[in-house]
Amino acid sequence: MLKNTNNRLSRALTKRHKIAVAGAATLGAAALAFSAVPGNAQTTTAEAPTGQVAYSNEQIKDVKGSVTDQLASASVKAEEIAAKHKAAEAHAKHKAAEAHAKHEATAAHAKHEAAAAKKKAEAERKAKQAASRSEKRIQVKPVAAKTYANNLDGWIREALDIMKKHDIPGTYNGLYRNIMRESSGNPNAINNWDINAQNGIPSIGLLQVIKPTFDAYHVSGTAFSQYDPVANLTAAANYAADRYGSIDNVNSAY
Repeated sequence: MLKNTNNRLSRALTKRHKIAVAGAATLGAAALAFSAVPGNAQTTTAEAPTGQVAYSNEQIKDVKGSVTDQLASASVKAEEIAAKHKAAEAHAKHKAAEAHAKHEATAAHAKHEAAAAKKKAEAERKAKQAASRSEKRIQVKPVAAKTYANNLDGWIREALDIMKKHDIPGTYNGLYRNIMRESSGNPNAINNWDINAQNGIPSIGLLQVIKPTFDAYHVSGTAFSQYDPVANLTAAANYAADRYGSIDNVNSAY
């Protein structure tokens, strides 16, 4: 008898469990239906029992809260991403500015170094040139003044050098030949018998030059005296060049 009783009790409990499960499923579906309908919407469905409506409202609140939390979390994440992106951009700009400043500093340093090197090279070049000029001055020996013998040969040679400076034509032979005819090589020779002497202006010196001719054709740099052998030769050669083209063209009294 007891055994049969237990079987009936088990069947009764099983039936009740099924009813409870079915009721729970129904309540869950109702909660989902209410959560999908806006809060201000009107429904035409029959009112559910008081216990079921309260259960449904709680489910709707929970769903809305979950969505809000998700949206808030997404907004926070977006802000975090934007902040990280902004920070990365700022960091990149800072690095670029540092690199630019470093490049400018390097370029300025290189320019300064190049200018210093150029200045140093220029100073060395000038110093080298100055040393070279100084060395050349030391190496150049002063040229000794040319000397001439105090005789007829020396007088003719000195006169020819002076004539060359003043572009006065004439040769050694032309001077010597006329000297021998006019004075025989005596610088103090004087003619006291010709017409010039009779007029008070005798011919004097190696080439027998009268005073007016000597004064008119005197060559600068020589003594201002008819008796000076070099002054007498150059003045006479200057006069002969003007009148005959050269002392070489004179073969008689002139």
